[in-house]
Amino acid sequence: MCLEITARAAKRLAKVMEKDGNPRLALRIQVESGGCHGFQYVMGLVTLPDQLPSDTNAAASTDADADNGAKPSIISEDDTIFTYAGEAEEGDTAAETGDPLSAPKIILDTPSLELLKGSKVDFTMELIGSQFKIVDNPLATSSCGCGTSFDIKI
Repeated sequence: MCLEITARAAKRLAKVMEKDGNPRLALRIQVESGGCHGFQYVMGLVTLPDQLPSDTNAAASTDADADNGAKPSIISEDDTIFTYAGEAEEGDTAAETGDPLSAPKIILDTPSLELLKGSKVDFTMELIGSQFKIVDNPLATSSCGCGTSFDIKI
């Protein structure tokens, strides 16, 4: 399974992690039915636990997670975590600490990953706003103008 994280998306996610003072932030992307083209991307920040539990069904959340504005950490058995593997730059927390969990990360559940495999996660800045965005989804046949909804090949 492959999902590419662009350097621009990784930089933006790293800035969000730094601004929030939370090196455990990750971008969770899910695909849900709905939207104007059949499926829609749902994205949000979650906080990973200090260590990924061996039994992912028993992932714990803390009150500190709710205090920093991120949703509590919920890592389930069918989740896949993608870590940005680009070149280390100055100020790269993961390179400085040697902790791969502090690198920019994206989490997908298995059904979402099946619909997004081969896609790229990018960060775009446009006149109407800036956002993380899925681009080059090989399974999408069409999408809406704002890029949050798509249809798939059957």
